[in-house]
Amino acid sequence: MGSDLVPGTVVRLPGEPDWGLGHVQSVVGTRVTVNFEEAGKRLINIAHVELEVVERPRPY
Repeated sequence: MGSDLVPGTVVRLPGEPDWGLGHVQSVVGTRVTVNFEEAGKRLINIAHVELEVVERPRPY
């Protein structure tokens, strides 16, 4: 999963649905900084927690 995460990727944390969608800010090893709509900026260690990539339709 980690290789799919680059700055700008839209994600959600399945264990925290109230946080809303988040945008990846940075990726350093297994540490991913995400800015969530309802929870603000969080540092997630993807070695312990899996982020779900959200596919968004592209505008025409």
